[in-house]
Parts: sequence; C-alpha cells; structure tokens
Amino acid sequence: MELADKVIVVTGGANGIGAAMCRKFKAEGARKVVVSDVDAVAAEKVASEIDGLAIPCNVADEAQVKHLVDATIETCGRIDVFCSNAGITVKGGLESSNDDWQRMWDVNVMSRLYAARAVVPKMLERGSGYLVHTASAAGVLTEIGSASYSVTKHSDVAMAEWLSVCYGRQGIKVSCVCPLGVKTDFLDEDDAIHRYLHLHSITPEDVADSIVEGMRQEHFLILPHPEVAEFFSLKTDDYDRWIRGMQRLRQKLTREQAKQDAA
Repeated sequence: MELADKVIVVTGGANGIGAAMCRKFKAEGARKVVVSDVDAVAAEKVASEIDGLAIPCNVADEAQVKHLVDATIETCGRIDVFCSNAGITVKGGLESSNDDWQRMWDVNVMSRLYAARAVVPKMLERGSGYLVHTASAAGVLTEIGSASYSVTKHSDVAMAEWLSVCYGRQGIKVSCVCPLGVKTDFLDEDDAIHRYLHLHSITPEDVADSIVEGMRQEHFLILPHPEVAEFFSLKTDDYDRWIRGMQRLRQKLTREQAKQDAA
C-alpha cells in the first residue's frame, strides 16, 4: 500500500513510536493523520505539527474507540488505515497484581478487538482497508522482565494473525509490528534486562520507516530489528533449545541486577 492521500488513525500517537508514525505518514503524503491518545494535550501538539486531527481516546474503553472511528469518518469521510499502536507495560512476574494484569489486557489486547469491531465493517463496505498492530518482539519471543507484557503481546500478535486470516481475502490487509528495544520511555536504564535491550535499541523514527516499508510490501510481520527474524527462526527450529538459551540469559541478567542492587 502507498500512503499518499490515505486517511490514517494512530492510537497512542502522542509519543514514541506513535508520534513517529504520525510524522512519517504525513511525510508520505497522507491526506489526514488522526492523532489519538489518552493525553489530549500531547495529541493536539503532534497534530498541530502535521496539520492532523487530534481525537482523545482511552483505548481500554470500547465506547471511546467507537467514537474515535465514528468521529474520524464523520470528519474525513473514511478510514483507510487504522493503527492500533497504544500499549503499556509493567514489570513483574507472578507477583504482579490482578489489577495490573487486567489493565495490560485491556490496553494491549482488548483495544485491538474494540478497534476491529468498529472499523472492519466500514472497511468491508468499501472493499479495502489496512490494520496495523504495534506489538513487540516479546510477542514472538518473550519478555523476561514482565509476564503480563509477554502474554498480552503474544495475544496481540495472535489477534492480528486471526484478522489477516479471516479478512485478507476481503480486501483488508494486516501488518503486525514487532520491534525489540526502542529508545522510548519504555526502556529503563536502571533495569539490567532493559540495558540488554538497549544494546539493540533503535529510534522510533527507525521503527516508523520500517512500518512504511513493510506496508508498502504488505508484509504481515514487520521486524524493525532484523535479528528478531533470526531469533524467531531459532525458536521454531528447536523450541527446547531456545528455551534453555533464554533460561541462561535470564539467569545472567538476574545476577547482574542483584549485583547492581547490592552495590
């Protein structure tokens, strides 16, 4: 897909990868970019930079997601591309609270369902459309430091895959973006695991470039970090060996964190 003259919605568009996507889409000649975010002031700032449209939205609330879709169509006439980019993370494993798990589930997974429910029927009526999910390499590999992030990002990938299988022959394209470390507020320099991710980190603008190129080629899996394809191949070639390797990596990073905490 070429993005010139397209109407594009980006959730979580006020910061990080989302903001970079909005700016890149505008540079590619999009007719209108709708910057949606729970932070209305920040969304308006990005929208003002690119002659876009800011629509506040808490993606964990289905009514607000439906309003986002309806308001965009009312103002712009259609939605060509809907990017479910908004996402959150929390640290922790089994000790993470049920409230944290539910919040992760609502933002990282249910928001994708709410968006598809609202926009897919409109796209089917027009016979075309594009859905982009910003997941994570954690969705095809794992996230050592956050059980809830790993599980919900796996679910995000699964949702995108299901949408592609079910609607791909009806004119709706789907891409799932799975970056590794990205230089955003998600990376915590005081965390040994995140410092490891920082070794491979790229900028949000790099991710946005990869997304545009992946959409141009209509790839389902967009990997801004090429090494993720190698890691994913190792996982599928020998799952047990891959798990043993991840166990060793976790042990190493846990020891490093313990030394740092004791210092």
